[in-house]
Amino acid sequence: MRSLFFENLNIAFKAIRTSLLRTILTVLIIAFGIMALVGILTAIDAIQSSLTSQFSLMGANTFTIESRSMNVTIGNETYRRKNHAYISYHQARDFKERFNFPAEVSVQTWASGTAVIKYKDYKSNPNIAVRGVDEGFLFTAGYGIEKGRNFNETDIQNSEMVVIVGNTVAEAAFSEGTDPINEFLIIGSGRYRVIGVLESRGTSMGMGSDRICLIPYTTVREYYSWPRMNFQISVRAFDPMMMEMAISEAEGMFRLVRGLDATDESDFNITSSDQLSQMLIENLKFVRLVAIAIGIITLLGAGIGLMNIMLVSVTERTKEIGTRKALGAKSKMIRRQFLYEAVVIGQIGGFIGIVLGIIIGNGVSLAIGSSFIVPWAWIFMGLAVCFIVGLVSGVIPARKAARLDPIVALRYE
Repeated sequence: MRSLFFENLNIAFKAIRTSLLRTILTVLIIAFGIMALVGILTAIDAIQSSLTSQFSLMGANTFTIESRSMNVTIGNETYRRKNHAYISYHQARDFKERFNFPAEVSVQTWASGTAVIKYKDYKSNPNIAVRGVDEGFLFTAGYGIEKGRNFNETDIQNSEMVVIVGNTVAEAAFSEGTDPINEFLIIGSGRYRVIGVLESRGTSMGMGSDRICLIPYTTVREYYSWPRMNFQISVRAFDPMMMEMAISEAEGMFRLVRGLDATDESDFNITSSDQLSQMLIENLKFVRLVAIAIGIITLLGAGIGLMNIMLVSVTERTKEIGTRKALGAKSKMIRRQFLYEAVVIGQIGGFIGIVLGIIIGNGVSLAIGSSFIVPWAWIFMGLAVCFIVGLVSGVIPARKAARLDPIVALRYE
């Protein structure tokens, strides 16, 4: 039985070499379908992994309170329907002082996203993010200190000209061997003393989280002030099991800070890190469905092409089939031979498509700074799909070949 199996495989490979051009075209069609399927799904897995890891850095028990605005779009025109108030400095500070829940509260605001920093002869591109924060920001945002210290209450209260720099900024501004601590950087028009360097967090979705400078938010309010300056509040509960309770307490307290009546709608958003990641991952499902649809349509075309090749092969090898039957080959053996041939073509196409798909998918993974992924589930699924395509495409030709009358087949041509 085993020798018969390998004999049929050997005959299948010989038949494939006989009609090499048609086989290559069919293999490429199958490979393209599997490549699209595995490649896109691998890329989606990489994006999902990157999103999950980046949001987990913030902590599963972290949420943000921020201002909310509402717009209405009609056709190509956008109209402002309601303009909710921004979160002021006094409201953010008042909330932090009054919120007594067992949690870390951090107040922050953006100063600039296109700042230029200078140190001696070094001058950066205008792509440095400057953020005003307090002493609790590192904990709520999931940052760690590699060198130096965090802000303290004195830095915040006195609006000190001090800065904590991201890992990328430190490496670019200071030469190897230079200790950044207590060195002075020019950020915008201000001169800041470096008190700390952040641990590296790498890149996510092409954006660097290490290209950042943190200064006290009170300093930002003083030197980067603009009308209606907006602040954010981050809260990280010490106990993840008390997350929902913390959100409820925070909403109630901030409504009091904002002076809202019981019947008033909350004019601010509370968003947890889990909600953001789940919302983005939910949107990836539609891309996944599109990828599966593309792969199925392509494989359907490949299956039809493979069936056509096998039918042509049956016609061209009619005399060979007649000879085999005359020598004692049974219809069952002839049917198996053609089924093996169709399955082998499908598996070759599937293998090539899987390799190309993994390369393309991990190319996207590399571009967004994610880790290398071997999509075992999609690999096995791709091989199974190719097996089914080959089997289904080979059934009709195999039956046609098995039903040939040996006398009529020998007289063919």
